[in-house]
Amino acid sequence: MKKCPVSEYCGGCQYQGIEYDKQLFTKQEKINSLLSSFHAIEKIIPCKDPYNYRNKVQISFSYDEHHNVICGYYIQNSHAIVPIERCDIASKQINELISSLKKIILRQKISIYDERSRRGCLRHILLRSTNTGESMVVFVTGSKVLNKAELLIRDVLKFNPYVKTIIHNINDMPTSKVLGKRNFVLYGKGYITDRLCGLSFRISAASFYQVNAMQTEVLYEKAIALAGLNKEDVLIDAYCGTGTIGLAASSKVRKVYGVEINASAIKDAKINQKINHIGNIEFILDDAGKYMESLSRKKEHIDAVIMDPPRAGSDIRFMSSMVKLSPDKIVYISCNPDTLKRDLNYLKKYYSIQKIQPVDMFPFTSHCEVVTLITRAGVETTELM
Repeated sequence: MKKCPVSEYCGGCQYQGIEYDKQLFTKQEKINSLLSSFHAIEKIIPCKDPYNYRNKVQISFSYDEHHNVICGYYIQNSHAIVPIERCDIASKQINELISSLKKIILRQKISIYDERSRRGCLRHILLRSTNTGESMVVFVTGSKVLNKAELLIRDVLKFNPYVKTIIHNINDMPTSKVLGKRNFVLYGKGYITDRLCGLSFRISAASFYQVNAMQTEVLYEKAIALAGLNKEDVLIDAYCGTGTIGLAASSKVRKVYGVEINASAIKDAKINQKINHIGNIEFILDDAGKYMESLSRKKEHIDAVIMDPPRAGSDIRFMSSMVKLSPDKIVYISCNPDTLKRDLNYLKKYYSIQKIQPVDMFPFTSHCEVVTLITRAGVETTELM
């Protein structure tokens, strides 16, 4: 198998040069080793196409020792840049944009931001694409002005007609974060739209959205199926982000409560609810554990919880409040099997672990998602394929 020429420096892909079947075997073995004490592990669900799946990429700019402009990815754990021509796991549209934008930046002689002197203009470019064929370009500058903005817009649209919006983001702070807080829409509506699980989702520059949308459908469909929902159920979508899981599950239940502590994500979730005309979901800006504590005090009945916490996993407050709330079923979507193991050790004192399903969301990397079905004692579950 051909290996990416910059894989040793980039650090984004840990399994470059390894056949996909062997990658899956390695991930399966890791999950088995970590989690088989809780329940037999299902066979990992592979990604249909392990290439060109990433719908979001950030390229950074700098000068080399000869003062030539270079663009690419940061070398792992550093601020040095490894130049790239393409990325095998980025979408085809994004790869076309990387090549095109590099030529445009050189042709227009856009100055590059220097982190030490804090002078210059262009710092990063954030690229997003959707399975509907739309793309977004976000120019991130260290200065308040984007040099030659009109010429950049003209050239980007001339050579990349699928670009539907162009944004100028200002990040003049000494930070490792790519995006600053100020956005100015230069072209289009300031967002692009994707289709996921039969629904439309609006994606802005800072929106959280799964980077492998096609495999996300597989993940969410599996999670919702495992929950065994019915039309009378009340569901909590905990750590709901922009509402994707709760909205996808809304047609299966009577009511959904989506809970998220990030105000920007809740704002996006409410927009997604509106554009999909879904009336039986309510989004709450709150800490999920705190919110469930309040429900348990009111003796509210919740049938199921789908939780998708960050890599750090959940916390004792959340899990103890969930146990007090006592839903019949919990579906835990984890992007970090190590913290999932820790959290299952807590939950197994009160619940029964029924199924553990790995899903390969990120081929060529060491990451693996795991969906776990957890039920109260005596709750019947339907065996699923």
